[in-house]
Amino acid sequence: MKKRIAVFASGGGTDFQSVIDANEREKFCEIAYLIASKDGIGAIERAQKHGIATAVFSKENYPDIEKLYSELAYLLNMHRVDYIVLAGWLKIIPQSFIAAFGERIINIHPSLIPSFCGAGFYGLKVHKAVLDYGAKVTGCTVHFVNEIPDGGAIIAQSAVEVKDGDTPESLQKRVLEKEHELLPYCVKKLCDGKIELNGRNVRIYD
Repeated sequence: MKKRIAVFASGGGTDFQSVIDANEREKFCEIAYLIASKDGIGAIERAQKHGIATAVFSKENYPDIEKLYSELAYLLNMHRVDYIVLAGWLKIIPQSFIAAFGERIINIHPSLIPSFCGAGFYGLKVHKAVLDYGAKVTGCTVHFVNEIPDGGAIIAQSAVEVKDGDTPESLQKRVLEKEHELLPYCVKKLCDGKIELNGRNVRIYD
């Protein structure tokens, strides 16, 4: 039986789309749910186009963050979700939720962790920081989620050269291309049982 995943998104959902596309080619999981942080985002349109169930958990409807994640956990458990994939999820995740799902949450971040990550580093802010620092190489990282923002064990990384004349937007575009390869790869390996976590060390099997 294929593993069931829920993808969390807060924006256009291009990383989400990369998982949808890869899964339609290889059928390595069942995408049980898209969880959106607000109405009207592009990720919802993508889910609807592919017949994927969607639920919105917005701050407007859930001003209490613990209540939001408590009800979200109930929904995911009710639908037997095995893994959670954060694909541009901009909400803070409380320790209670992380503890409830243990080592079953992964995230993609648009830099080579531990550089340019943590609280406040998201979207174009990451790429602007890379350019401001004068870094020559950046990239993306898929990692397990723990109580520290972007602090969980690293599963895989992909590097991107920083070019002369890059803007945050041009750099973001090239990093996204790598994200769209790396995230589906890691989701497939996770769902196939080919990822082994031992402390901060992660081994990926062929």
